[in-house]
Amino acid sequence: MGLFKFMQHSTPQRAVEFDVSFDLTTTYTPRKRHSSRAPRVPINNIPIEVVLHILEAAYYDDDHKPDAVLLSNCTRVCKAWSAHAQKLLFRQVSLYSQTAYVAFSCAVDRTTERGRMLSDSVLRMRAVLDHNKPNGLSQLSFAYAATLCPNLYELDLSLYGCGAPGNDVVGSPALERMRRPAPSFDDSTLQLLRAGPRITALQFSNWSENEESVIQLLDVWPSIKSLAITGTSPVLSPEATHAPFPCALEELRINCQRQPSLDFLEWLLHSSAEAGSLRAIELEREPSIEMLDYLVGNHAETLHSLALPSCSSHEHAQAVIRCRELRELRTESAWSSPMVYRRIPDGIQHISLGLDLDTSLQTLLDVVKERDYLEALTVHIWGNGDRHPHLPALQMVCAYRGVELRMTRDVRVLRSMVRGDPVVPTSFPRIKTLENFQLMRSASEV
Repeated sequence: MGLFKFMQHSTPQRAVEFDVSFDLTTTYTPRKRHSSRAPRVPINNIPIEVVLHILEAAYYDDDHKPDAVLLSNCTRVCKAWSAHAQKLLFRQVSLYSQTAYVAFSCAVDRTTERGRMLSDSVLRMRAVLDHNKPNGLSQLSFAYAATLCPNLYELDLSLYGCGAPGNDVVGSPALERMRRPAPSFDDSTLQLLRAGPRITALQFSNWSENEESVIQLLDVWPSIKSLAITGTSPVLSPEATHAPFPCALEELRINCQRQPSLDFLEWLLHSSAEAGSLRAIELEREPSIEMLDYLVGNHAETLHSLALPSCSSHEHAQAVIRCRELRELRTESAWSSPMVYRRIPDGIQHISLGLDLDTSLQTLLDVVKERDYLEALTVHIWGNGDRHPHLPALQMVCAYRGVELRMTRDVRVLRSMVRGDPVVPTSFPRIKTLENFQLMRSASEV
């Protein structure tokens, strides 16, 4: 079929031509070969401990999310794999509609052995209450779904209000979405939630004008240790008297369009200040000096992790310096006050920062050289930051000191790299991967 000519120039005058063409029209009977390779082990004979280790290692995909496609395929490999892959599939569930709720409730039917196995496997739940969506998940269905999962510890709940007929535009700005009304949680829903599992971590995204929904949820779960609030800022009703929030929080993340009032923060963190429990604060929007002073003034002695959008002003730098027990400092801006790094605590383990061509790296180089407990440096590249003249020196000193240096241009990837799992019950270990790096130790480790 084809002719390959190899010209061997052993002498200038002579060339040797080899014809290695193949006649594909002739059929040959292949000869059996005795291979020295070990026989293949059938899939169902692989020790189940090895299978579990492989499935756990492959749990997250490249986007740091559970790899549902891979796990679904693993359920069909063989009977021995199926149950374990299904349990991993149900470790984290999402409910966006009534249809999804019906399918989920059938799968975790606790009157069956398989249903009990799957319902016991659910550790995280994401639910969306969208009052503007046909066939949207109802409050009661969401509450029933939570009660079906006795080991549920993390809840990610989003609330969307209902736009006026004809005025709802897909992709409208967040401020317009938050002007839509949404009903408060009714008594039946709250009673069901109280009868359900003890939630330890709550992420509540409120895209409506209802300012009291998160107050209702916090009243349901006195077991919360990790709290994230996004969207509409909570407001305490002036007409009601609120006893201080009884939970001693360990982690707090705030990303509100308008920063919460100091009255709300005092109510929320009263017990945390008394117990000295708050270990991590993440503020995704630039806080006022008053807000940062309040948080640092009451929790500086216990903070191990602090995340701010930037730390460029003198006031912000002074607030950070007061946190002498910091093990992790995270910023995303490409410029931070050099004073922060000059006076950063000796026990710092992780620093995350932005980098562009104008970022000053000399003080950071000194930190890497001098801080013996530093384990990792995470860099968010802005613009041409990867061409910074001092970046090779930073890479070299990190390699010499054994400090892990990670760089990314995607802020979403950056946040997934530096955020670990929220506080979990001691009966469930934190789920870690190399990409989902967690430097801040859990409360039980400190």
